[in-house]
Amino acid sequence: MFSLFKKEISVFFGSLSGYIVIGLFLLSNGLFLWVFDNEMNVLNSGYSSLSGMFELAPWVFLFLVPAVTMRMFADEAKAGTLELLLTHPLSDLQIVLSKYLAAVVLILCSLLPSLVYFFSVYALGDPVGNIDTGATWGSFIGLFFLASLYASVGVFASSLTDNQIISFLSGLFLSFFLFTGFDYISTVGVLKPVQNFIVQCGINEHYKSMSRGVIDTRDVFYFACVAGVLVYWTVVTLSIRRK
Repeated sequence: MFSLFKKEISVFFGSLSGYIVIGLFLLSNGLFLWVFDNEMNVLNSGYSSLSGMFELAPWVFLFLVPAVTMRMFADEAKAGTLELLLTHPLSDLQIVLSKYLAAVVLILCSLLPSLVYFFSVYALGDPVGNIDTGATWGSFIGLFFLASLYASVGVFASSLTDNQIISFLSGLFLSFFLFTGFDYISTVGVLKPVQNFIVQCGINEHYKSMSRGVIDTRDVFYFACVAGVLVYWTVVTLSIRRK
């Protein structure tokens, strides 16, 4: 399992794909936070806050994470190497976890350099350090959980097809639905009595909860459970391919 995990990491960083993902994430956030004249710009807002970044980052990851995961199984199936992979002395769960954890590591690698934004705002505060540290760290943790869940969606989407474009679009649509879909569904009139329950089914509500700086076990449980279900579905899909 560890050898397959290392292989996936080496594929990411042995080509431009991994660096492009990290670069695009940092560049897009950097431009909106420091360059573009908009409400997210730290210098224009007058407040020592990274709230703009944490509003934008889920949407950036919405495109970048499926772009990373789209090749994981789809490319193997198209190239005919999936059958060879399935002959290795690894269980379906080990294969899926190897690919999923490799995607999570790449996400972590894209988040760590963005800490420079935190230290910059921390230093620019008046007085120095005038930033809501708890909410900021909570947002970083929430963003990591959110992107990790996107990764589980993307890996599942990739296991369904041998076409990378279809895999990307499927992962994008499913991630978008999980992030905002339940919020829209909850506004339907006949569903008002269960509105709160429907909202709680979506990612956005739990992500916003973590962004307040309070790491609630219910939010962690939500992200872990949904990611676990998607990993399980991927294992089931892979076991069907074995037959």
